[in-house]
Amino acid sequence: MPPLDSRSSFEGFQDVVAHLRAPEGCPWDREQTHRSLRPFLLEETYEVLSALDEEDQDALSEELGDLLLQIILHAQI
Repeated sequence: MPPLDSRSSFEGFQDVVAHLRAPEGCPWDREQTHRSLRPFLLEETYEVLSALDEEDQDALSEELGDLLLQIILHAQI
């Protein structure tokens, strides 16, 4: 996921995820549970750690965004 720019907001990001999980949203997102998302959470966490180990700031920014998506999904379940 690319970094949020000045035209984006954290609240807007949460709204997008809420829409994906809403009845009229994405069937895949609606079906997810904490357990089904667990592998994705682990994968994104390891990718953040890898970017840190490689001292790759661009990759770190992207991977933190991916991890944030996982956190927001879990928070909305």
